[in-house]
Amino acid sequence: MAKTKEEVVVEDADVEVVEVKGGPMAEMLLAAPKSPAIDDVVEGPVVAVGRARVFVDLHPFGTGIIYGREYLSARETLKNVHIGDLVTAKVVGTDNAEGYIELSLREARQALIWNEAEIASQKKTVFELAITDANKGGLIINWNGLSGFLPASQLSPAHYPRVPDGDKDKIFVELKKMIGTKLEVMVITASPKEQKLIFSEKGAGSTERASLVEKYKVGDTVDGVVTGATEFGVFVKIEDGLEGLVHISEMDWALVENPKARYKVGEPVKVKVIEIKEGKVSLSIKALLDDPWKAAGAKYKKDQQVEAVVIKYNKHGALASIEEGVAGLVHVSEYASEDELRAKLELGKVYPFTITFFEPKDRRMTLKPVV
Repeated sequence: MAKTKEEVVVEDADVEVVEVKGGPMAEMLLAAPKSPAIDDVVEGPVVAVGRARVFVDLHPFGTGIIYGREYLSARETLKNVHIGDLVTAKVVGTDNAEGYIELSLREARQALIWNEAEIASQKKTVFELAITDANKGGLIINWNGLSGFLPASQLSPAHYPRVPDGDKDKIFVELKKMIGTKLEVMVITASPKEQKLIFSEKGAGSTERASLVEKYKVGDTVDGVVTGATEFGVFVKIEDGLEGLVHISEMDWALVENPKARYKVGEPVKVKVIEIKEGKVSLSIKALLDDPWKAAGAKYKKDQQVEAVVIKYNKHGALASIEEGVAGLVHVSEYASEDELRAKLELGKVYPFTITFFEPKDRRMTLKPVV
């Protein structure tokens, strides 16, 4: 059973004891009595200071103690602790051999900081923080003593490394150049159990960027310049200080395998604004092109025999294109196995098929090989 303040006096004659009323945490415990458990963060007044140990009143549950390794790890802080001071600590043991509740200041600080990180994530609080290190995946940021990670994919278009061939080693070189600079970022993941703190620069831009974004609306057609190409799309600058992403799915009606092979940095391009969200502008190139499915709707129908070129394999089978931008699925169930499908339908070759399903409005089509 946890010891009371009176019992502390009997066991340690060198300890000075005073009666002090409990703080806000003690009042809350009185209102809803529940014994502290491991990992709980508790608060109480210091009632005694002994040799390399500090006693904390956790009324009505007994006395907490900070000693041993926990005392040593916080000794600099505890040097300035006096009787009557309120301390916040984390429970690391509920009933030791002497009957005290074991406490840790060091772990309490960590718990409180993680709690602040979780609140910051929920409120989308913006911080201006310095980059302390970099690796091939992104940047390292220190926040309140915690080491956080900013993935390269979460950098704003203005700071994403512009490497023509997308070489990861070259991207790493560019990321290292950012060490020491400050960025406006938000916490997007705070997981104390996994010790994972993830930041994002996207959506954390300055008010100046927000004012630039306000000049545009969905549906606008603008002239831009390609500033970078990645495996998931291309970045386009539509004015100084403002870039948008053309996702790979918005580059063309036809299948795009490699955006970096389609556009070069510095190339002018006309784009359409298709979404504005949280300070980010999403752009489309294909929205300015004629939809090939509209013409296909008047030209093809179900059960019609067509010729199509195999353009891609996926987990469901193969995609075959009857016209540029109009492709249908040849399901793997049409063959004995995936290996047979790939053996009989080679990429880049043309084969006869029958259209088994055709919905041009939904841009959906299935094909069956002609035996």
